[in-house]
Amino acid sequence: MRRALLFIPVVLTVILGIVLFQRIGKDPTQLESAQIGKPVPAFELADLLDPSIRHGSEALRGKGPFLLNVWGTWCPSCRDEHPDLIRLAEQQGVRIVGLNYKDERPLALQWLERLGNPYALSLFDPDGKLGFDLGVYGAPETFVIDGDGIIRYRHVGVVNQKVWSETLQPLMQQLGGQG
Repeated sequence: MRRALLFIPVVLTVILGIVLFQRIGKDPTQLESAQIGKPVPAFELADLLDPSIRHGSEALRGKGPFLLNVWGTWCPSCRDEHPDLIRLAEQQGVRIVGLNYKDERPLALQWLERLGNPYALSLFDPDGKLGFDLGVYGAPETFVIDGDGIIRYRHVGVVNQKVWSETLQPLMQQLGGQG
């Protein structure tokens, strides 16, 4: 019996090694998403800029493909990607909907005032409910949504020029959007 107990750490180490080996070479920005091919989950959230305005999931339909960018002022990577989002919105006409995630409204408003606002629409998700329904792990995450409100792609991490030109822009063009 004691001898059998000695093999437990060996077995656990082998199992852990197999799991880690399977992840080698995988791109962490390419996380699986059960939401791909499904509509954006139903929601009703306040507008970040004007809390008296409420938006539902129908606000995300019928306006051609767009990016849904999940961000927060607490997220250093969101700050890194912000100039690229400004460039996409202002110079290339890309429609971006912002989902301010698990944040405080005054801080988010200060952020947009100071750094600029690339968002055609800003949703405020202080409890992270829509983020949870989307399967968000953290921020930044960016979803490509088609004109019918269907999630077509999910990018985890910073949207920069390389991600835009190699991944998001071709997909947006394929869906008939700007870029």
